[in-house]
Amino acid sequence: MNNVPDKPTLDGIERKWRETWAEQGTYAFDRTAPRVKVFSIDTPPPTVSGSLHVGHVFSYTHADAVARYRRMTGREVFYPMGWDDNGLPTERRVQNYYGVQCDPSLPFDPTFEPPDNPPSRPLPISRRNFVELCQRLTAIDEQAYEDLWRQLGLSVDWSLQYSTINDVSRAVSQRAFLRNLERGEAYVADAPTLWDVSFRTAVAQAELEDRERQGAYYRLAFGLAGGGTVHIETTRPELLPACVALVAHPDDERYQKLFGTTATTPVFGVEVPIRAHPLAQPDKGSGIAMICTFGDQTDVIWWRELDLPTRPVMGRDGRLLPTPPEGIDAGVYAALAGKTAFSAKEAMVSLLREAGALDGEPRPTTQKVKFYEKGDKPLEIVTTRQWYIRNGGRDAALRSALIDRGREMTWSPAFMRSRFENWVEGLAGDWIISRQRFFGVPIPVWYPLDAAGEPDYSSPITPSSLPVDPSSDTPPGYREDQRDQPGGFIADPDIMDTWATSSLTPEIAGGWGTDDDLFQRVFPMDLRPQGHDIIRTWLFATVLRAHQEFGSLPFRTTLLSGWILDPDRKKMSKSKGNTVTPMALLEEFGSDAVRYWSVSGRPGTDTAFDTGQMKVGRRLAIKILNATKFVLRFDLHEGEVTEPLDRAMLGDLASVVADATRHFEAYDYARAMERTEQFFWTFCDDYLELVKERAYGSADDPATRSAHAALALALRTLLRLFAPMLPFVTEEAWSWWQEGSVHRAPWPSADEFAPALDPGLPAGLLTLAGTVLGLVRKAKSEAKQSMRSEVARLVVRGPEASFALVSRDVLAAGVIRSVTTEAVEGPLTAEIELA
Repeated sequence: MNNVPDKPTLDGIERKWRETWAEQGTYAFDRTAPRVKVFSIDTPPPTVSGSLHVGHVFSYTHADAVARYRRMTGREVFYPMGWDDNGLPTERRVQNYYGVQCDPSLPFDPTFEPPDNPPSRPLPISRRNFVELCQRLTAIDEQAYEDLWRQLGLSVDWSLQYSTINDVSRAVSQRAFLRNLERGEAYVADAPTLWDVSFRTAVAQAELEDRERQGAYYRLAFGLAGGGTVHIETTRPELLPACVALVAHPDDERYQKLFGTTATTPVFGVEVPIRAHPLAQPDKGSGIAMICTFGDQTDVIWWRELDLPTRPVMGRDGRLLPTPPEGIDAGVYAALAGKTAFSAKEAMVSLLREAGALDGEPRPTTQKVKFYEKGDKPLEIVTTRQWYIRNGGRDAALRSALIDRGREMTWSPAFMRSRFENWVEGLAGDWIISRQRFFGVPIPVWYPLDAAGEPDYSSPITPSSLPVDPSSDTPPGYREDQRDQPGGFIADPDIMDTWATSSLTPEIAGGWGTDDDLFQRVFPMDLRPQGHDIIRTWLFATVLRAHQEFGSLPFRTTLLSGWILDPDRKKMSKSKGNTVTPMALLEEFGSDAVRYWSVSGRPGTDTAFDTGQMKVGRRLAIKILNATKFVLRFDLHEGEVTEPLDRAMLGDLASVVADATRHFEAYDYARAMERTEQFFWTFCDDYLELVKERAYGSADDPATRSAHAALALALRTLLRLFAPMLPFVTEEAWSWWQEGSVHRAPWPSADEFAPALDPGLPAGLLTLAGTVLGLVRKAKSEAKQSMRSEVARLVVRGPEASFALVSRDVLAAGVIRSVTTEAVEGPLTAEIELA
């Protein structure tokens, strides 16, 4: 078969082959394959919140190259695609897109349709109406995502799609939670909680980021029980009514005599103890600090370990509570009640000045403040009732076991394991998984109400079937008319953190609890590809859940991608507004060209966004088409390779195959691509020019037949080597002369080259021939002569004694009348006498 077009082109090949692959089921997973033949991938489900950016294209191409390689090595590749469509990003997008705001107190309106144009003020709608809009918009976004992934050439099996909010995902997530609860790994507690005042939701440790803010230190005078004063310095004087103690380091001689005594807060006159704790910093401020409930996480540690009372003043809306805590004078507190933290600070400073308790003027400082990674206001710490999953933050044995799990895993690159271990070792508390939001997987429990209508949180009611939505479903043994009634029940109002569902992607995609036959064939997954920035969230949480449920790893290897950097060497992200829309790039340069740039980034390495690299990739793809067309003009056939140049070329190519295979086995797709491309250009620039005259010879000439056989094996090999990285152009070129898909063809092996190789052949023959031909071309170019002009005489000088083996092809390619060789020490040189 030889169907070479007259004018090979890249135009339209993405549509052509994505449609063909879909029709022929090229990437369909054979679920009857035994586990030993399966290679399963825990594909990252992208967050569905608008559009993908070029960073997604970059990292997903890496995983796809590995998937394609494994498929060609004979493995059945389980390669699903999921959509992470629950959680805060989706809610924010729906609010902005439709101009609505969820109000759970409103009844469901079955006839509701959002306005055509979002109103200036958000329209309040019921939770159920809001969730339906979330589902509507994510369905639109998911289709756009799928179109882009198909255009990029991801070889996923599209019949294996899932979303993190569909019935299967909700059932798996709720089942895992209930099993955590049954084993005592999940628990509910009233505790100090990091709280985002804008989104009105709890925030987990893994979702924090530090941002620098300008602030000031205020020096406050506290009265001492025996007379005199002690000064503390604080950046948050507005929390003075929440002060429950003063604390200094036990070795600080300045305050040792005060430990065990009391001090009196300025303005409010509340007596508080003075205690010792090793976390106090003698060199910070005055060395003695006030403990407030709660200003920061250190306050929480002091409060817990020193067994202090609670005096909360900060509300969930970011304003000071309207009524003071017990023991605080309501009249004085009225100046702060209901104010934002900023306004309360100003008011508190005025009160301190009036009382003469402010020593000097505020001292400016720059400080790191905790923010929710998606928020724009500093976090507060408030006491709330939340659900937790034990993660080793308070359990040294579990923490050690999780570190051991990390050491069982293969990391690519290996140095990334330290990030995992550092995160585990630095955990400060259990994983808070409940969120005060609306679109997500509901916490699957209810609570009984006593005769007074008070909930018993210590006795949660669990469902008999899954999935369940406690806000609309009734618990076993109860009627709907008992909802929120004394003696009845109340639903848990919260949803799970999106990571609590995403941490179960191997179980969701693999069919845990719904398709156990499939699950046994794919779990643990062979590969988890992901960004290095979510080791602390997605990777850690997935390892935790599998360790708790199965006592195993969830995947054997993790392949970590770096960030994409903009021209200023800053990370590209939608939040920074410096991303690039990938579909335009795919259309301008072609999908293979964008993939070429993507696979240039090695595992774990941050890579610059570079359209120049994409242009190089496009030129490479065009060269593959043109080289294939040139080679296919000959009568290619299987046959004996006899000529030294042909054998030398195939020997070099066999080495490339071995190297590319080794790199792919180590998940280094970039090195595999680099090695293949390097040889390809030598093949095109040197070998094709050198062998051309002989290849045009008589079909009866063994030397001609040798050229044809070598060309056939080389082209068949090169197209397969490029296929994982450049799937469209290789499929196009392969289809001109081979049956089936190149992506189902076997990966090249050493056995294919064995008959053509001659172990006794000197090394470097192709390089030698190419170097001499290059010198001849250079001489002609400098003399401004045609490359087909004759060379009267060529003298080759150098240490090489093997030029005679390739001289026939060099003479033919260089149009050389005669050649002599001289063996001398030093670099290879050539004396060229033009005709």
